[in-house]
Amino acid sequence: MLNYFIMPKKKSPISCDWSALGRIRRGEKTEQGLKGIKTHAKKKSRLYKRRGKFRWQGIKIEKYKQSRGGWADIARQTLIGNHRETSKFHLRYFEVAPGGCSSFEMHRHEHVVICVRGKGKVTVGRKSHTMNFMDTLYIAPHTPHQLRNPFKLPFGFLCIVNAKRDKPIILA
Repeated sequence: MLNYFIMPKKKSPISCDWSALGRIRRGEKTEQGLKGIKTHAKKKSRLYKRRGKFRWQGIKIEKYKQSRGGWADIARQTLIGNHRETSKFHLRYFEVAPGGCSSFEMHRHEHVVICVRGKGKVTVGRKSHTMNFMDTLYIAPHTPHQLRNPFKLPFGFLCIVNAKRDKPIILA
């Protein structure tokens, strides 16, 4: 029988040991709190409670893009990235109404798209695929892509992108 829990011979410098947290007093603001790792005392962790169907408390529905250009009936909610977080990524929820679509575009940054509501069609390069619940798509840099909803129910997806990213080039 294989042993799936083989321990490494050398001790790794990275650990999941949270005992260091016990050495920091509750509410103490520190820059050198966790074994010399800087903490951000002014940054606060947040929980965005679900508020109905695919809405979150404190999160506004935004326009997909400021200018028109080959897209229709799509809305965005930025869960992580608009609230002074220091993360290197943004997490957005997009919802495409029946008959709607994103712009057909490409850019230097990459995307991760996770279908969480309904289903939709995605064009990546020259291929077209149907995305269903929890299907996950990686869109590589410089890859033309578009998300569409030819179905009768809303198509909702989470999209993870780099916080620092280039503007897309609209292709159609």
